Amino acid sequence: MDDLGRVLRGSWGAGCWCMFPRLTDAQLRELPGAGSTSQRRRDAMTALARRRRAPGLLAFADDEAVGWVAVAPRGELTRIDRSRATPRVDEVDVWVIPCVTVRKTARGRGVALAMIRAAVDYAMAHGASAVEAYPRAGAERTADDNAYVGTEPLFRRAGFKVVRKRLENLPRNWIPRVTMRITPPDRGRAK
Repeated sequence: MDDLGRVLRGSWGAGCWCMFPRLTDAQLRELPGAGSTSQRRRDAMTALARRRRAPGLLAFADDEAVGWVAVAPRGELTRIDRSRATPRVDEVDVWVIPCVTVRKTARGRGVALAMIRAAVDYAMAHGASAVEAYPRAGAERTADDNAYVGTEPLFRRAGFKVVRKRLENLPRNWIPRVTMRITPPDRGRAK
């Protein structure tokens, strides 16, 4: 957990502990334990990390943690599953990559792409029939900390295909997203 904390420190996820996509606001408020919201989220992530199946993967450069990618069955990501911004495309039982982050000191070295590919491999090894992501739509540059959901070009490089274009009539302040998916025959092929 200390390694995950080092990756998230100084970024959007410092207090999130990657619990935001997993729980609704009400569920986040109801997290057990004492201390700050951040500490209760860390405790919740610690409990998830103790399970047989990991809630995500850490990337290391030598002995230094440099990146994090969350990956889980969609049903475990309550906020994602209930969101108007990320509705289901069909009834395929997908796993989801809700967020990916790389420490500022390690960006631009292919870490995010490697983590996405590793997350797909991990999900497939644990029975996923497909993996989805809901990255920022288009190729327009954005501040790095605004790209925690990933970008459309990044997921394309990882072999994902757009299965639903940007939704219309969403609030203006919501991140414009596309739904992208990869299935076993697509793995390893950039599109």
